[in-house]
Amino acid sequence: MDGSLKARLLEAVDFALAGNWQAAHLIAQDHEGERLANWIHAVVHRMEGDVGNAGYWYGRCGRGAVEQMATDVELRQIRDELTGA
Repeated sequence: MDGSLKARLLEAVDFALAGNWQAAHLIAQDHEGERLANWIHAVVHRMEGDVGNAGYWYGRCGRGAVEQMATDVELRQIRDELTGA
């Protein structure tokens, strides 16, 4: 993954953590097909309350839905993967 894509996806994570799931959703949509973008897409659908659509995006990124996990915890996992932490 190139640096500019990582920067955009980190921006999406930051938007989502700040409660702006709509902005995060737009970035994720722009990078549909990238596993981490699809994961962000799943989380933001959970944030908006659309669990069915979230399930679709979890499938697209190869993960099972984790409805019991807080979205901020999951977003931090995505950030860690993007930053190599």
